Formats: sequence, C-alpha cells, structure tokens
Amino acid sequence: MREIVYLACSQCKNKNYTSTRDKKKSKDKLELRKYCPHCNTHTIHKEVK
Repeated sequence: MREIVYLACSQCKNKNYTSTRDKKKSKDKLELRKYCPHCNTHTIHKEVK
C-alpha cells in the first residue's frame, strides 16, 4: 500500500511538496532535488513525518 509523505527543504525546513511511496519496497527515506519557492532555488528535499 502506498503512503503519502511530505518533502521538506533541507535548507529552510519548509514542507513544500507531497509525494507517495511504497513502504515495503523502499526502506530508506526519499530525497529529491526540487524547487523551493522560499529559498528561490533548487534544493534537496527530504522526507519528513
């Protein structure tokens, strides 16, 4: 079953995006490089609870 996760900017810690992932297949936390409107640049966004 897929679960909704929130992605937070690694620099300003704002939760800018949501995504889904399968907890059974991927054990480690999701990391994506996405645009942060608060930092006004592309940063790494990490999965948070």
